[in-house]
Amino acid sequence: MPNLAPLWLSLKVAATATALSLTIAVACAWLVARHRFPGRELLDALFTLPLVLPPTVLGYYLIVLWGRNGWLGAFFHQHLGLSLMFTWQGAVLAASVVSFPLLFKSARAAFEGVSPEYEQAARSLGDHELAVFWRITLPLAGRGLLAGVMLAFARAMGDFGATLMVAGNIEGRTQTASMAVFDAVTAGDYTLANTLVAIMSLTCVIILVMTNKLVAQRGLGR
Repeated sequence: MPNLAPLWLSLKVAATATALSLTIAVACAWLVARHRFPGRELLDALFTLPLVLPPTVLGYYLIVLWGRNGWLGAFFHQHLGLSLMFTWQGAVLAASVVSFPLLFKSARAAFEGVSPEYEQAARSLGDHELAVFWRITLPLAGRGLLAGVMLAFARAMGDFGATLMVAGNIEGRTQTASMAVFDAVTAGDYTLANTLVAIMSLTCVIILVMTNKLVAQRGLGR
């Protein structure tokens, strides 16, 4: 029977990465969607940058930041004894960064699709900003956010380049499904390669179909 451990690791990494980036992406999207300030579009571009950067370049940036001698990695390694390099947590870091733009862009579009009139009505009734966000903005943007979460999960599950540079390809420890497919094809193990490719392809198709339905329902609900 084909070894499906890399697939389970990919699902674990994707779920953790999506959860990790969700709060940050929502906060950043709300800031950009609901406020006007100098450099707003530049900030948007920076948040979207991982979507267009070559994976090796993105992986290099992560090494510069989080490597044992990196700007942040050195501090954590020296003072806390922690290192993300060549660990499954490092794979989570890489997957979070590569999937963040999809979640951010979906969240921004969802927030911009919420009419400010509803928020203003809630404020006029005495709700403070946090209450307006939780009771009005977030529920109305919910379908768009969910679509972004699903796309981010699919992207995180399939990452190869950045994850390889940060976490490596250690069998049983950091080898995700994408890397296992590469190794299987290289070794001529097409049974494993076909199994993993079929499962990942089916998963992504299901996610895309569900995302399209959510977007269509959101459009009809306007």
